[in-house]
Amino acid sequence: MTAEIIDTAPAIHPTAVIEDGAKLAAGVAVGPFCSVGSDVTLDKGVVLESHVVLAGRTTVGAGTRIFPFASIGHQPQDLKYRGEPSELIIGRDNVIREHVTMNPGTEGGGMTTRVGDNCLFMVGAHVAHDCQVGNHAILANNATLAGHVEVGDYAILGGLSAVHQFARIGRHAMVGGMSGVEGDVIPYGSVMGNRAHLSGLNVVGLKRRGFSRDVIHDLRKAYRLLFAEEGTMAERLDDVADEFGGNEPVMDIVNFIRSDSSRAICQPKLERAA
Repeated sequence: MTAEIIDTAPAIHPTAVIEDGAKLAAGVAVGPFCSVGSDVTLDKGVVLESHVVLAGRTTVGAGTRIFPFASIGHQPQDLKYRGEPSELIIGRDNVIREHVTMNPGTEGGGMTTRVGDNCLFMVGAHVAHDCQVGNHAILANNATLAGHVEVGDYAILGGLSAVHQFARIGRHAMVGGMSGVEGDVIPYGSVMGNRAHLSGLNVVGLKRRGFSRDVIHDLRKAYRLLFAEEGTMAERLDDVADEFGGNEPVMDIVNFIRSDSSRAICQPKLERAA
């Protein structure tokens, strides 16, 4: 059995090792000293710069570019893993920089680690087993996701940040550099610190993504209501939903908090009395 070449032949450097059974689509470029395992599928236009290692049942979407010394698809760093045929599925047009590591799923987490489209993983970022990363996410240098973490669309994780297993990072959220995130981060929220606390909304990100002044104003008002001292969280969620039910970003936050999770929500830091 030989490697299966889909459509026209890709460009493979003579020093690269392509195992029998690997599937390479048209326009794939495999640089010097790369290694592609037998169960790997590379879609159209994937570029492996050099010294890239892909293993396991790994699929890489069209147009994704992977830089030297990335280790993609090797078995999970989970002592419960018993060799089950789990997968790593990476979407289209991602940029995966040097020394990034991504692991496939496990039986205990649904068998699949999934990365969306148009994401950027900077040097040394890590995506552990069973993580679910959305589209347009950015993990800066050495940002790390433990197992079973969910990252929403357009979320940004600053350099040297770390996210606890099973935590959720909402869409358009911002995690500050060197933050240790133990709880869920609400959509559009901004967290920082060790251990991370909410420091407000990711207003800079909202403006960059074209959210209107009125939407941002409503988000700010809803944020203040949600994290006020009066009443219970359930009561405040009902109040916000009643007042802003027609505002989709506000309801993203409400539904995020209401959904089931094994982690608590990151809260604003309490101000100490003078």
